[in-house]
Amino acid sequence: MNRIVRSPAYMSRVAGLCVGLLLAAGGMSGAQAALPPAPENNIQSFYSTLLTTMKAGPSLGESGRYAQLAPVVQQLFDIPYMAQLAVGPSWASLSPAQQQQVIDAFGHYIAATYAYNFDSYSGEQLQVLGEQPFAYGTLVETRIVQADGKPVTINYLMRQNDAGTWQIADIYLDGTISQLAVRRSEFASILQNQGVDGLVAALNRKVITLTKSSS
Repeated sequence: MNRIVRSPAYMSRVAGLCVGLLLAAGGMSGAQAALPPAPENNIQSFYSTLLTTMKAGPSLGESGRYAQLAPVVQQLFDIPYMAQLAVGPSWASLSPAQQQQVIDAFGHYIAATYAYNFDSYSGEQLQVLGEQPFAYGTLVETRIVQADGKPVTINYLMRQNDAGTWQIADIYLDGTISQLAVRRSEFASILQNQGVDGLVAALNRKVITLTKSSS
């Protein structure tokens, strides 16, 4: 797979990909505590956590940032759902063990990508603008204002899992470009030429590359 970040401007666009890495903290009691947080609250909580991680980025290093982000990626992203959509129709032909291998590798890849891309903070503003009903879930609209003042629209499709928790199901760069569609195109080529074992190996190699400290 090609290296994801090629310029600072593109890094700012991709920043929205690390979408919702942390569920909103509780703080409620009684009957309110039983209610699931609103989708936009989860994204707002992520943005706060992301800024903290970015500001500590240079001292943490790639592997340190990965260690911090991997657990929250597992918590907030609906990785099984995303992996299935990214693989496409051939998912049904995979054995349960193969499906789990893809899910695990894809989750590690997401966390490693964020750890690599979001290595420092240079004054970006991460703004949650609101939410609206959307096909298969709720769309949370956000904007990343870069250090030079240029805004980038990042929208997050969120859906409730069986437990009623809102999780990320897709990310739209510039408000319209589905990242699952992009991954599906990439994965299709690998699956056709190397099969599912080749896809898992490619994802695992990328994780190793992205989390290898450059310091």
